[in-house]
Amino acid sequence: MTVHFIGAGPGAADLITLRGQRLIAASPVCLYAGSLVPVELLDECPPGCRKVDTARLDLDEIIALLAAAHAEGLDVARLHSGDPSVFSAVAEQMRRLDSLAIPYEVVPGVPAFAAAAASLARELTVPGVAQTVILTRTAERATAMPPGEDLATLSASRSTMVLHLAVQRIEAVVADLIPSYGPDCPVAVVAFASRPDEVILRGTLADIAVQVKEAGIRRTAVIVVGPALTAAQFPDSHLYSTTRCRPGPS
Repeated sequence: MTVHFIGAGPGAADLITLRGQRLIAASPVCLYAGSLVPVELLDECPPGCRKVDTARLDLDEIIALLAAAHAEGLDVARLHSGDPSVFSAVAEQMRRLDSLAIPYEVVPGVPAFAAAAASLARELTVPGVAQTVILTRTAERATAMPPGEDLATLSASRSTMVLHLAVQRIEAVVADLIPSYGPDCPVAVVAFASRPDEVILRGTLADIAVQVKEAGIRRTAVIVVGPALTAAQFPDSHLYSTTRCRPGPS
């Protein structure tokens, strides 16, 4: 028996990996967050699959379900939105499973920031402009940020920054970022990335908060900040350069 922590992707059902799809189809138990995971993925479950929406369950209740499946020798497809490596709350579940000696594996998925970048048709790392991407969030109504991870500190590099779980605090985010990035820095907000109801807002730190409020966006969105969003004049990378070092004849 194995618990498969599967990244279900950002929202579009066809953005799950082939491995994730195969494991869903082979697992007799499926735990998923109904508010975040596309319901179409449940069609991949095998006949008679035990499906549980965990949206209203606490950690103890979720672990009890995983332990019960383990006792029955049943594999579990544990679906998480996006990719399990970022803001997924998988770490606390794995810690509990370790203490219970219940085996598990992690299957990566398409993260929300990647889906947002695709929708924006932008590369987040542009030569000579930005070669670093910071993935972060804000602390209101969530676990406090560790020392040194406040937005004012993180923004000092002016690298591309992607904020999750922060759009409801857009005014505070803007206030924290303007000192380093400046009011004219380009910003995009992508809500429900890859879904039919996707919303894309483009602007600057000076006007994005007004756009967010007018659009009524309060959740399931990422904020992307940095000059890479609008960069047009930049050098070609070395990846396809005609002058780069090439392997000699063998």
